[in-house]
Amino acid sequence: MSEKDPAAARFAAIQLTRLTGVACVVLGIVIATDRILPGLPDWVGYILIANGLVDVFVIPPILIRKWRTPK
Repeated sequence: MSEKDPAAARFAAIQLTRLTGVACVVLGIVIATDRILPGLPDWVGYILIANGLVDVFVIPPILIRKWRTPK
C-alpha cells in the first residue's frame, strides 16, 4: 500500500481553516445585519467577523511557518 503524503494533509488543513474563516465572516455579516436570527445582538456577528478574519489572515501563515520543511 502507498503511504499518504503528509504535505497533502497539511495543505488540506490550511485550506479548511481558510474556508471556515470565510464562512464565519459571511455568517457574522448576516447576523450583524439581522437577516437571520434577528434576536441576537450585533456584537455576536462582529465577534464572528473578527474570528473569521483571524482564521483567514493570521492562522494559515502560522501553520505554514510551523510545518515548513527545514533547510
